[in-house]
Amino acid sequence: MPSTAVISEPTAPGLFAPRLRAMTVGSVALISLLAFEALAVGTAMPTVARSLDGLALYGIAFGGPFATGVLAMVVSGIWCDARGPRGPMWHGVAWFVVGLLIAGTAPVMSALVVGRVVQGFGSGLLSVALYVIVAQAYPSELHRRIFAAFAAAWVVPSLVGPAVAGLIVQYLGWRWVFLAVPAVAVPAVLLIHPGLRSLGRSAATSPSAGAAARIGWACGAAVSAALLHIGGQQRGATALVLVAVAVGGLLVCAPRLLPAGFLRAARGLPTVVGLRGLASAAFVGAEVVIPLMLSRERGLSPTAAGLVLTVGALAWSAGSWLQGRIPVPASRASLPRAGLSCITVGTATVALAVRPELPVTVAVVGWAVAGLGMGLLYPSLSVLTLELSEPGEQGRNSSSLQLSDSLFAATVLALTGAVLATGSAPGPASYTTTLVVAAALALLGALLAGRVVLGGGVRHGS
Repeated sequence: MPSTAVISEPTAPGLFAPRLRAMTVGSVALISLLAFEALAVGTAMPTVARSLDGLALYGIAFGGPFATGVLAMVVSGIWCDARGPRGPMWHGVAWFVVGLLIAGTAPVMSALVVGRVVQGFGSGLLSVALYVIVAQAYPSELHRRIFAAFAAAWVVPSLVGPAVAGLIVQYLGWRWVFLAVPAVAVPAVLLIHPGLRSLGRSAATSPSAGAAARIGWACGAAVSAALLHIGGQQRGATALVLVAVAVGGLLVCAPRLLPAGFLRAARGLPTVVGLRGLASAAFVGAEVVIPLMLSRERGLSPTAAGLVLTVGALAWSAGSWLQGRIPVPASRASLPRAGLSCITVGTATVALAVRPELPVTVAVVGWAVAGLGMGLLYPSLSVLTLELSEPGEQGRNSSSLQLSDSLFAATVLALTGAVLATGSAPGPASYTTTLVVAAALALLGALLAGRVVLGGGVRHGS
């Protein structure tokens, strides 16, 4: 409901109002750098492994930073709630930049892995701190728009990042994939600094009860996540053992890091966090299959198959823009339900493209619908997380949201890899199975979406 204070102003403040302009630019730039680095490393790593004779450490070069990122998300959440986001922000940038410098100057593969691990810890600190900064620096009516900007800041690097990284590797050398990013990261955080000072220094408080135990469970989840990531890159019995151990570890540790009631989809925040995980698992599980399916079953070139993913990324950006500008729905469940329904329909439509009598256009349209759904869903879940968080819980709950995203996606990626590795080669049956599972996960989320609203339909804070 509009307040008299808002009505009396000539125009509502925007993301680029004088007070917020530098913070918006700096925050979006940091998100873009995190996204670019995550995508660019995948392009550069084969060249890195050959150059440093480090193929044996290839898996841990990806699994290590993923694991430290999981731990850092939990640490950042506790830190933000106890002391505010300034410390995690500055430390996050420092760890991120130092890790990049270590990796970019590494003489051997083991040193590069150390840099990647340090970099991953910094990324985890930053990602949670940025959510808490949004909660404290931006008025609630701008939350949907700033999270839409964050989504666009992630999508754009997914379109150009691999190509840019390829050019850097080809013409400048792989080291500059790591060394060029700090030159932008430091100015970006300096843009945020004045806004952080305007928030004031939070009163120092002791970490909440159970913080030490939470960090312990996070260490267990981090080790399990690393095993899961490494196992997903293996084949045969080794892959099965690693994935089984990792999934068991996550089943024990992850529920202790997520809101109480998560496993039974309790109303409010537990369901919000669960929907983020289901959506991430559904989308990533389908995304990893689509280029392979279109190349092997429909004869598309790698470039053409990749363009289908580009269509989905553009639709994601469009959905994010749209949700930030439509009027606030009567029910907070509307956007999550619409987004998950789009992902369900879109993924199921892509599965139909396995049939040779249907045109490839079916897959393109289906993936565009799924991307639109992600754009509608992701920012709305981020907004709901902040709405359902008290000031002393914003860090913990933002951490839970991002942990759910990362852990669900990693689990599905590992299991999808195991399905595709069954038999001598992937075929229509394995593609259909993985896509149907992805659609089922999204459908489950759509059916649960109404539970993001607290009992009686009352919105938190209304």
